[in-house]
Amino acid sequence: MDKNKLNASQLIKSIPRDKIPEPIREQDQAGATDSGPRDVLRDIENPDMLVPPTTDAGTIPNLTFSFSDTSMVLKNGGWSRQITVRELPVAVTLAGVNMRLTPGGVRELHWHKEVEWAYMLLGKARITAVDENGKNFVADVEQGDLWYFPPGIPHSIQGLDEGCEFLLVFDNGGFSDLDTFSLSDWFAHTPQEVLAANFGVGEEAFAKIPREQKYIYQSQVPKSIKEDEPSSPFGTRRFAHSLLGQESLKSPGGSVRIADSRNFPVSKLISAALVEVLPGAMREMHWHPNNDEWQYFLTGQGRMTAFAADGTARTFNVKAGDVGYIPFCNGHYIQNTGDTTLWFLEIFKAPIYEDVSLTQWLALTPKELVESNLNVGEEVMSALRKKKWEIVKFPGGEYR
Repeated sequence: MDKNKLNASQLIKSIPRDKIPEPIREQDQAGATDSGPRDVLRDIENPDMLVPPTTDAGTIPNLTFSFSDTSMVLKNGGWSRQITVRELPVAVTLAGVNMRLTPGGVRELHWHKEVEWAYMLLGKARITAVDENGKNFVADVEQGDLWYFPPGIPHSIQGLDEGCEFLLVFDNGGFSDLDTFSLSDWFAHTPQEVLAANFGVGEEAFAKIPREQKYIYQSQVPKSIKEDEPSSPFGTRRFAHSLLGQESLKSPGGSVRIADSRNFPVSKLISAALVEVLPGAMREMHWHPNNDEWQYFLTGQGRMTAFAADGTARTFNVKAGDVGYIPFCNGHYIQNTGDTTLWFLEIFKAPIYEDVSLTQWLALTPKELVESNLNVGEEVMSALRKKKWEIVKFPGGEYR
């Protein structure tokens, strides 16, 4: 820890004085220097918060939070950290957990009251589940894969040869990953004579059961599925989907892959998109008509402005590892401000992914009405007419 602090201090001292940002907006000669205590590295990361655009106005709550600012739970077998309403109060619909498992590390057998939606960030894992009808599921998932467990479905996650890191999303902003129904916790709080009666064995068989919840623990890397998978007489049920393996919908500035109940049928309460924004490009101005948007930034850096009506708007800078949140119907965009590709997930507590494009709305509205509303001329209207939208066939419907 001291070494990290020393490195940060040295880094700040190495920054030339004329490169240290100041809260001064040259265009309207607003602001003044900040000579007091400050986090220079944080200010460098957030230029549009240090010097907001003149278009920002009113009061909008904080819409971003970094996993780097959360508390780690460190266990023998991995770690976890979470962003919920306790860290980001505006995020009432969804909560996120970032978790790492070592090779053989196990997120123990457990279940939740909430939906669990997941995206594999790195590595590979073995996931298992059994549903209410006795159908089981055992699968190995890798980078770019999703899984989805409905409420009450018991499951587990285990790191394979290289270990893994993944994002879990739950359909309750107040969720806590430590408040789950864990197998070891239940056994530890059940009389041993009851366990013996339930399984038809002697009490001595449970002499070494854990005395508290294991949560994450170290075990051996599992055998191959062929060697290890028990066969259920009731059949199997699919809980995983390859999002990165989907064909993307491409545009000049990037691409998008969408997963919802139309092509991932088990995902009845969560829809998501994996968005790629190339350097110099942006995810166009738009809004979502069905629910709030929970974002997770995978690579790169960018900025977004949330427009909340009644003359209020606020601009945020985002980077890899950040969570962003856009309330229902707020207009927004995501602009790539770096020199590498910006990848992020946008996730919704909704069965179907929906958005409304500002450009398409205006292009498909009578020309005179748009001109009189915005006081714009032929240059803007010509640009709108050049925009093209194609209908892409999507399982169960269509997507623009």
